[in-house]
Amino acid sequence: MRKRVSIKALQAFEAAARLQSFATAAQDLGLTPSAISHQVKILEEQLGFPLFHRVHRSVTLTDAGRAYAAEIIAAFARIDTATRNATTAGVGTTILTVRSMPSFATQWLMPRLNRVKELHPAIDIRLQASVSPIDLTTGAVDIDIRYKPGPPPSGCVMAQFPEDTIVPMCAPELANGLNPIRRPQDLSRHILIHSEINIVGWRDWARRHRGVQLDMERGLRFDRSFMAINAAVNGMGVCLDSLLLARRELESGRLVIPFPPRPLKAQGHGFVTLKSSFDLPKVRLFRDWLFDELEACRQWEERHLASLQGGAAPR
Repeated sequence: MRKRVSIKALQAFEAAARLQSFATAAQDLGLTPSAISHQVKILEEQLGFPLFHRVHRSVTLTDAGRAYAAEIIAAFARIDTATRNATTAGVGTTILTVRSMPSFATQWLMPRLNRVKELHPAIDIRLQASVSPIDLTTGAVDIDIRYKPGPPPSGCVMAQFPEDTIVPMCAPELANGLNPIRRPQDLSRHILIHSEINIVGWRDWARRHRGVQLDMERGLRFDRSFMAINAAVNGMGVCLDSLLLARRELESGRLVIPFPPRPLKAQGHGFVTLKSSFDLPKVRLFRDWLFDELEACRQWEERHLASLQGGAAPR
């Protein structure tokens, strides 16, 4: 027979586990601390195991309580999201909130959002660009696009993006200027633009080009790829960055790859959602669209790099 538990007790436990305090949970729910404690005890009796260690006036989750809390907090977050969507969205409209690293949001995702709207007009996308960690269990965000994501947090799943292809790029005016860039050795006469938080940097490039002398201590330094790419577009130096992020600038001719490169590869971004949200229709539709677009970009990168193998000077 299926074991049933009290919804009121679950609500008290969710708040206490999320806030790590009976007193704060009581304020959150408009109850007294003793009422929270009573409801948690009811739930523990129904489950048959303790959820909290009670030491003096403080409480901490047991191992079993921590595992149970991850699922319950995620479940309540889904309820909150469903309620918010139902009460704030128009009839037939679904809100999808995506959090992304700023460079990916600015360089790649934002310019393509109209394509999602054309394919799925009932989905309204809210895009947040931030480097601050996000707790998906709060329900404020449906999808988190992370850079250097590592293992997914408890209760979450991750789908890795295709590997980033990273090459030197510069403005055509710089490549064809007084000190033209036709081969790796020519970079020694130019300013390097560093993206300091990237997985792969100029030191990694130099290890593959031992005969090229580069001054790693000088140059321009930025903590975001979109700033490094913009600096290269403005002729301020040579950046080493992702073809995925710089595709618009390469297609428009504002950036060129000045010589046939030996690309570096890196596993950059990951698509993270709650396990409980992974198969929601709005998440699945966006995920399918996103990875179709990424695959199209990967194929474009292969064609673009192949076209450079003849060694022609950039125009």
